[in-house]
Amino acid sequence: MANVKATIPKGTRDFNPQQMGQRNFIFDTLKKVFKKYGYQEIQTPAMESLDTLTGKYGDEGDQLMFKVLNNGDYLSKIDANLTTIKSQTLTSKITEKALRYDLTVPFARYVVMHQTEISLPFKRYQIQPVWRADRPQRGRYREFYQCDVDVVGSNSLLNEAEFIAIYDEALSNLGLRNFTIKINNRKILTGIAEILGKPEAIVSLTVALDKLDKIGFEGVQTELLSKGFTPANIQQLKPLILLTGTNTEKLESLKLILATSPTGLQGINEIYTVLNYLASFTLQHATIELDLSLARGLHYYTGCIFEVKTNQATMGSIGGGGRYDNLTGMFGLQGLTGVGISFGADRIYDVLEELNLFTTNSQQITQVLICVLGKDEETYSLSVLNQLRRKNIAAELYPFGTKIKKQMQYANDKHIAYAIIVGSQEMKTGKLTFKNMLTGQQQSLEIAEIEKQLKTT
Repeated sequence: MANVKATIPKGTRDFNPQQMGQRNFIFDTLKKVFKKYGYQEIQTPAMESLDTLTGKYGDEGDQLMFKVLNNGDYLSKIDANLTTIKSQTLTSKITEKALRYDLTVPFARYVVMHQTEISLPFKRYQIQPVWRADRPQRGRYREFYQCDVDVVGSNSLLNEAEFIAIYDEALSNLGLRNFTIKINNRKILTGIAEILGKPEAIVSLTVALDKLDKIGFEGVQTELLSKGFTPANIQQLKPLILLTGTNTEKLESLKLILATSPTGLQGINEIYTVLNYLASFTLQHATIELDLSLARGLHYYTGCIFEVKTNQATMGSIGGGGRYDNLTGMFGLQGLTGVGISFGADRIYDVLEELNLFTTNSQQITQVLICVLGKDEETYSLSVLNQLRRKNIAAELYPFGTKIKKQMQYANDKHIAYAIIVGSQEMKTGKLTFKNMLTGQQQSLEIAEIEKQLKTT
């Protein structure tokens, strides 16, 4: 058999033990906050039916989905001259499944399928990988984890305010100290489209605005002109998108501008309501900013929308979400509103790594390493090892056959905080050498005393 080059697909990554410790630190921190706010965990399959996902993310989203080929001879019913078949027709013949593009649409599908089993409002969190055929770059991968928190069956804007509080608490607990939670409302954007005389072009408007950070206003202008907007529309739009002042000042200006749009005014009132709820919350480090350029290009949002950016590192958004009123309706369950947010775990990881915010504790798994100087000492240490583990202390025994220097290096490489050294003297007296690997301090202690110290660290 010929040798095969060891590679992985572009946009995917391996994670070593240290990285997994750091990633689990992120996941565990988020889960703790999610549970605190009353959310329960679910999981959905990596693959969904293609029909479930298609049409939920716009044309661009449909193009970025990873389709899964049907099993067996999937070309048996296809015309032999494949060049005569359009790609969309071919796709429908050879694939019926796709890797999930996000967690929100599968969640909506889950709610519909399990509607008789859940109590409303249903609050769930989900931490699983998703796949998108984006061009790989820093902070953007083809396989990446999303950490979603959603509630369906409640139209209260208290949920939106609590999501802002969840962002603030979770990111603060991860060590971030300067980040902005941007908020807007799709109804405001609809109102803007209406006063521009382009209500039917709301999708084109939001898709273009969603690219503002990447392509600048000139790029947005070019895209909108190509979609049928006029130069006069652009001139009318520019001061709106670049509106300055406090959140209240922006809203008061918008009231005048959108006075003829009931939908736009409703969006303004919803933002006011969320901000009023937030007045009763104590936020730690988040700055709340009304940003009228925030559009969130996904088509299913209908109300408040969010995006989170760190001001401590150069990175795109590290979270986002919003309200969706019609998503379950696509699967036959009408009238069930929902709202949710997502944390971009991979981007958050890159930010924490850049800012050196991972602690040694996030890398450490084993608390203590037992090092032995001989074969008899190895046999003796087995009972010590078992006694520590029965006390729920994470312990390892380094097998006999290696010099003590290498055993110590192993402990340092794994960020193991303590070592127990067992030689003939330790076996004779029952007092074990207990070493702090950080300070180098050593003590002669009985196993009960060691257990006590390890339990308090």
